[in-house]
Amino acid sequence: MGKAKWIAGFLGWVSFGPIGALLGFLAGTVLDAQIDVFKRMTGFGESSPETGAPRSTTGRGYSPGEQRNSFMVSLLVLSSAVIKADGQIRQAELDHVRRFIRQNFGESAVPQAMQILDGLNRQQVNIYEVGTQIADNMNYSQRLQLFHYLVQIATADGEFTASEKSVLEAIAGAVRLSSSDAASVIAMFYKDAESAYAVLEISPSATDDEVKSAYRRMAMKNHPDKVATLGPEVQKAAAEKFRKIQEAYETIKRERGMS
Repeated sequence: MGKAKWIAGFLGWVSFGPIGALLGFLAGTVLDAQIDVFKRMTGFGESSPETGAPRSTTGRGYSPGEQRNSFMVSLLVLSSAVIKADGQIRQAELDHVRRFIRQNFGESAVPQAMQILDGLNRQQVNIYEVGTQIADNMNYSQRLQLFHYLVQIATADGEFTASEKSVLEAIAGAVRLSSSDAASVIAMFYKDAESAYAVLEISPSATDDEVKSAYRRMAMKNHPDKVATLGPEVQKAAAEKFRKIQEAYETIKRERGMS
């Protein structure tokens, strides 16, 4: 199956806006034609007579399959920005993306997905434009899980450079994650004396009651059920993130002798 036919199967809200432009450039006329049809049906890209701004598709319902596929395409686009952050394209990071594709979409999807990622790696991805589109169409829990994947990619080679951290922070801001949530996810992968507190978004000076309250808040915000519509593999990854929150809480409890 060629790239155009493969990526056309992922049309959802990513088929318009800056992500659609990136994918249209990669996939060619087959995807371009489908995007044109989508725009005609929804009116996306036409100016609002009231404001002069492009019309939004906010409110259009997307099926769980479309949400899951759009999540996957968003991951490919932002993965490219993370992979290129330090000026090098490292094999360990590419392998991490390859494993994600294989686990979620099967071996047959891997060659086409990696071709598309290769094409993205040859382009300039505007984090802020892409991030705005993602924030407008993806709920907070899904964006938080997307960011978790991106941090995993950045750490897949065992290093974490200042440029990678800078790009991740820019992505977090672009997709409208709070700085504390972004720092929490990063702390899940970089262990130091205060990382457990950072995971729970509190300081080491927090009281025991504040620790317990923070754990309950983070457990509720990051529960795997919140990304259930993205499919079992994404939910499984969310469960891993949930376990890291539990581990951070248990670490603090042991250090403090809390019951």
